[in-house]
Amino acid sequence: MSWLERLKSGLSRTSKQLGQGIGDLVTKSKLDAVALGGIEELLIGADLGAATAYSLTQALSKARFEQGVSSEAVRAYLAGEIAKLLEPVAVPLTLDPAFKPQVVLVVGVNGTGKTTTIGKLAHLERAKGRKVMLAAGDTFRAAAVEQLKVWGERTNSPVIARETGADAAGLAYDAVASAKAQGADILFIDTAGRLHNKGELMEALKKVVRVIKKHDETLPHATLLVLDATTGQNALNQVETFKSMVDVTGLVLTKLDGTAKGGVLVALAEKFHLPVHAIGVGEQQDDLQPFDPLAFAKGLVGL
Repeated sequence: MSWLERLKSGLSRTSKQLGQGIGDLVTKSKLDAVALGGIEELLIGADLGAATAYSLTQALSKARFEQGVSSEAVRAYLAGEIAKLLEPVAVPLTLDPAFKPQVVLVVGVNGTGKTTTIGKLAHLERAKGRKVMLAAGDTFRAAAVEQLKVWGERTNSPVIARETGADAAGLAYDAVASAKAQGADILFIDTAGRLHNKGELMEALKKVVRVIKKHDETLPHATLLVLDATTGQNALNQVETFKSMVDVTGLVLTKLDGTAKGGVLVALAEKFHLPVHAIGVGEQQDDLQPFDPLAFAKGLVGL
């Protein structure tokens, strides 16, 4: 399937709920208060957030439909409005030629697909002809290190790794030195995400940042937060938490194919205005792609 087809398929749980719900509410007559209230509830149920759902239905109530009100017309209108909300945050991950290597710290709680996301980002960068290196900084989990090594082999990207329990900050420092020495274009640094002990995680992440800055005060050049869409509104809490630990510069949203609450991306955009660099709708290496707001909005409402 093409990426657009995979995106539509991945968002099918959300779009089925929204599309069928709107179809049940909308008739060929004008949109009445009951229908508008029902649509607002559907949008909230898809995790777009109460404020966004309200503003969208208010705009919908004032819309004029030349061909009469139909489910498809309403969904097309909503897709257009949602795309407008998302356009400001649809920012691809770009490399600054002034930095070589570009150092990207990747953070997020365990289970969000962080390590897999790094592998998929490496695949995207390798497809552009760039030299990529990976650092297995989640030294607490042997599985994470092994998983990153697999992605390293898959993408032909060298992986810097140490034994389980090794100092993550020291590993990150060595990885930057190695990436410089080998002329890498981009270095992705994986990190631990054991949020059950927030204080310990905060200190560990701050130490990584502090230590790699010994190479260059501009490091890291980007800090990506990986979020699991299936957590719904809890994703907003995770952004707040990680923003208190490190300077989060952009988001990657994974597992949109596993949830009926894909609208959480809209809520994230509206609240934090952070760049959304990529979204994921599956396990294959091509199932993570740069974020396209209109394609996403159409997929969300089943168009």
